Amino acid sequence: MDRISYKYSNLILTDRKFEVPLDYDNPDGQKITIFSREISRKEYENKSTPYLIFFQGGPGYESPRPLTNSGWIKKASQYYKVLLLDQRGTGLSNPITEQSFSKITDEKLARYLTFFRADNIVKDAEFIRKQIIGNEKWSILGQSFGGFCAANYLSYYPDGLEKVFITGGLPPLNAHPDDIYRSTYKRVIQKNKQFYETFPRAKENVKKIAKFLKTNEVFLPNGDLLTLQRFQQLGLNLGFSDGMATLNFLFERAFINDELSYFFLKSILSLQSFDTNPIFTILHEACYAQGFSTNWSAQRILNEFPEFSENYEDTLYFTGEMLYPWMLDNYSSLKPFKGAAQILSEKRDWNKLYDEKMLRTNEVPIAAAVYTNDMYVDRNFSMELANIIPKIKIWETDKLEHNGLRSDGEKVLNNLFKLLKK
Repeated sequence: MDRISYKYSNLILTDRKFEVPLDYDNPDGQKITIFSREISRKEYENKSTPYLIFFQGGPGYESPRPLTNSGWIKKASQYYKVLLLDQRGTGLSNPITEQSFSKITDEKLARYLTFFRADNIVKDAEFIRKQIIGNEKWSILGQSFGGFCAANYLSYYPDGLEKVFITGGLPPLNAHPDDIYRSTYKRVIQKNKQFYETFPRAKENVKKIAKFLKTNEVFLPNGDLLTLQRFQQLGLNLGFSDGMATLNFLFERAFINDELSYFFLKSILSLQSFDTNPIFTILHEACYAQGFSTNWSAQRILNEFPEFSENYEDTLYFTGEMLYPWMLDNYSSLKPFKGAAQILSEKRDWNKLYDEKMLRTNEVPIAAAVYTNDMYVDRNFSMELANIIPKIKIWETDKLEHNGLRSDGEKVLNNLFKLLKK
């Protein structure tokens, strides 16, 4: 275990690196590195404080970096030492990028990537828990996909848990992605309508941009072709509290002298992180897979929703948190993963992620925030899971979006902590 501590913004930060097995069924085989960053308050420096491990949304995104002592971290650190985990394959944990692999077959790469789902992320966490606090328990805060990790933890390692807090991330227990996308595409349509109703000039600005992309070959600053499909993927932002405004103000600055502006093109790169965090594209559908293949579910179900057609009649609709096979050609940084991604889309023998019997007999106190209008994690599937778990308390609100923990973290944690009388 490699460790270093330092003080910043009235916080004590402790960075650690752990060497763990790639495959826990083969503990003497290949090893990878997992990075964690512990946050504690200076005034608690010599006190015994319980741990709260944070599971980031995604899959495939590193933990947040504490730039200031604010938001949910400020609130959580009043009660806990907060452990920010760079989930395997992200951040400083042997990141998976196009630069990570060379001269490896698609088959070997696909097999390697099978070890980067929630089940192994949780095994890493258990390994780290034992390294840091032995047999003592800790608590979890799981945001979005981090809630999927929390449900896996509750299924297989509940003895290591004191309390669990989940924000926008109660997963579907057994649902196929086809059913999930049928539901979330409808939610995305609603968000598109809300976007155009909120910002009166957005529709005309979008039509002008779309027309230009249909009649011109446009390249982003990194050399990637900006297709209409890729432009539509900006809709991933529509489910965030600041996402609609961000897109509106971007679109109003799209043109300079009847050409798409450099500001506009560079901003698209900033808003789309598919290339810097490839696990999100490669394993997003697989984070639902349990004993079945996904076969590019979002692409297949898209055909049931003509609203998103490139040959739209009047209004161009943006897509949401859906990943498509064409991305492995369009995004240059994703091209090395194309063959492996196809193999994974056809894979049938995925492990079970949740133990329904264990969840039905749960004894760990759980508090979960459910966002009524969540564009990414369907509210109905979340409530189906909540209805079978004892010891769970739900705080549902229609006043916050999926990014509530980021946009108003103190409010979210205040409500969740109250539910468990923290």
